[in-house]
Amino acid sequence: MPNKTTFDAKQAHLWIIGGGIAGMAAAAFAIRDAKVPAHNIHILEELNIAGGSMDGGETPQAAHAWVTRGGRMLTDETYLCLWDLFSSIPSLENPDVSVREECRAFNAEIKTHARARLIDAEHHILDASKLGLSNLHRAQMLRLLASKEERIGSRRIDEFFDDSFFQSNFWRMWRTTFAFQKWHSAAELRRYFLRFIQELPRIHTLAGVKRTKYNQYDSMIYPLQRWLVEQGVDVRFGHYVTDADFSSDESTQERRATKLYVKLPEGKEEIDLKQHDLAIFTLGSITADSRYGGNHDVPELIRDRQDHGWRLWETLSKKAADFGRPMSFYGNVDEHKWESFTLTMQGDVLLKRIVDYTGNEPGTGALMTWFESGWHLSIVVPAQPHFANLPDNTFTFWGYGFEIDHIGDYIKKPMSQATGQEILTELIKQRGFDDILEHVLANTEVTTVMMPYASALFACRKSGDRPLVIPKGSQNFAFLGQFVEIEDDVVFTVEYSVRGAMQAIYEFFGVTRDIPEIYNGLLDPKVGLKALEAVFH
Repeated sequence: MPNKTTFDAKQAHLWIIGGGIAGMAAAAFAIRDAKVPAHNIHILEELNIAGGSMDGGETPQAAHAWVTRGGRMLTDETYLCLWDLFSSIPSLENPDVSVREECRAFNAEIKTHARARLIDAEHHILDASKLGLSNLHRAQMLRLLASKEERIGSRRIDEFFDDSFFQSNFWRMWRTTFAFQKWHSAAELRRYFLRFIQELPRIHTLAGVKRTKYNQYDSMIYPLQRWLVEQGVDVRFGHYVTDADFSSDESTQERRATKLYVKLPEGKEEIDLKQHDLAIFTLGSITADSRYGGNHDVPELIRDRQDHGWRLWETLSKKAADFGRPMSFYGNVDEHKWESFTLTMQGDVLLKRIVDYTGNEPGTGALMTWFESGWHLSIVVPAQPHFANLPDNTFTFWGYGFEIDHIGDYIKKPMSQATGQEILTELIKQRGFDDILEHVLANTEVTTVMMPYASALFACRKSGDRPLVIPKGSQNFAFLGQFVEIEDDVVFTVEYSVRGAMQAIYEFFGVTRDIPEIYNGLLDPKVGLKALEAVFH
């Protein structure tokens, strides 16, 4: 293994490709911990807004409608790199309070304790504390936990469990909490069991969930972007990196990125990477080719990668065998697509009915799942307002379908072919709220989003499908995002993107500050005992 260059922070220039949370975190760690001058950091982002998949705001589909494509569960125990980062970033509304401090205060005031985690076809709320696991299921879980990842390889979850496991309350809650399907990667499920074992005793209440004050764009992305710009980071929107050149030295096995090819709004540019330049590439996208619908139309499903979310990784992967295999993740749209919906409601009639039905005030109920519904619907009702600029008497919440090609129970068509108002009708009838249906339809804008690759990061994979954050021999380049390999950590978390950024910056600049260890609850006897009690309850 060749010696890696340790960059001189004062001379280095960072070229960060992708303005999502991974790239933004890399810039922040470079400034805060590596002491790189902010004006030497350049973020190249194709879109005209930062944040990547962590979005939230007004939708172009309808006037006065808001949308989030998805939501993120945060916890105190497992999101250590994330909280480390945001302990240094001033919050949206108070520069004297960090995002981390704001989040602590918010969750101390509004505590999560779901009272309606699972709801059946008769509108009854189940006692979800009974996980419904048999001795066979417990043995199958232990078998998976005891398996080495290299032995699991690209096997599916349903290769480790029998059919009855997927009818248990445990699976019904675990799959919708973390977005697993039974054809997803068994290796990734094993990592999740280890990483979130502390959630087992409270999976029915989701009491371990932590939320931001507003949606995560307003509460995290915008404050971070503002801080980076105030420091002097060079953020270039509308800049799409199409390719990069690399050189290699066979005698030393050293590899360098030497040039970036960039498309600009006004043309093309080539950026030569000099001796003190470091290139950091974000790979892949779970929200690539998202398409939106409204009350009276249906979002299109894109199957042929029309935008550029995957193209750069496709191009780079052809240059070296260890740059990963993107086809392993985007190759099966039907296994990874999602449809989500955001309701923008004038008045709180529906919210009040949900509160009466569940016993949960907005923000305290986490996830509600109609596990017998044809579309397998789930919703999250956050604390209101969920957007910082939401007008008075306007309320929002978010949900998604897990079986969008199945026929609805009340709307007799697949969710993927239903309009926003038809999805809202199905949702209201699943609750048995028929008496307010007409009022809610008349006072709600529904924004639907079709995402072909929403769970692509859970695709069955084998060694080499995901590149290392710092490939072997790399002297000046790194890969970030949800499609790189970080040993023992779990994708579909903001933590994963932030940890990768921290690793890359600390390694290349020789930062001696410790990176937080990956949390493993099994190492804590109290956590392990509580998890064991829950599984045998």
